[in-house]
Amino acid sequence: MSTKPIDDHPMLRAHRVLRPGFGTEAAVYGTILVSGLIALSAVHGESSVIALVTVVVTVLVFWAAHVYAGTVAELGAQGEAHISVGTALRRSLKHSFGMLTSAAIPVLILLLGTTRLIPDDVANEIALWSGTVILAFLGYVAFLRRGSPIWARALGALTTASFGIVFIILKAWVH
Repeated sequence: MSTKPIDDHPMLRAHRVLRPGFGTEAAVYGTILVSGLIALSAVHGESSVIALVTVVVTVLVFWAAHVYAGTVAELGAQGEAHISVGTALRRSLKHSFGMLTSAAIPVLILLLGTTRLIPDDVANEIALWSGTVILAFLGYVAFLRRGSPIWARALGALTTASFGIVFIILKAWVH
């Protein structure tokens, strides 16, 4: 019986390609933020154009705040030799990149709605669900990297995806 090493798992290969900004806590946080913004826009009956603008502007503001806070934290890190502002900023940019990448897929879907390639309501719905799928992927891969058995990976995926599912339920309940 031949088994594939965990490092050769297809999900890990996909994750490694996306890893520079996608497999971080900033990506999880960013995905949850984007999902909440899309759900809020959908509840208010906003078009995909409004949802798109809301998501892009809010993510950029949160990302900038995250970069700034990370830079300040790096400058004041205990036990760290005095580092330059430039070094602290570069570290923070690298760490925060996931917040931007997390918005890419939902933004692309909303863009399809704004160009009328798909109807507004469908674009908003798919964009909202895409966040849940992204969260599930991130949760699954996190447990896969730990070498967890399939049941723990599935539970990790479901638990992480539940943050997106909350917004889907909230949207359905309020709408």
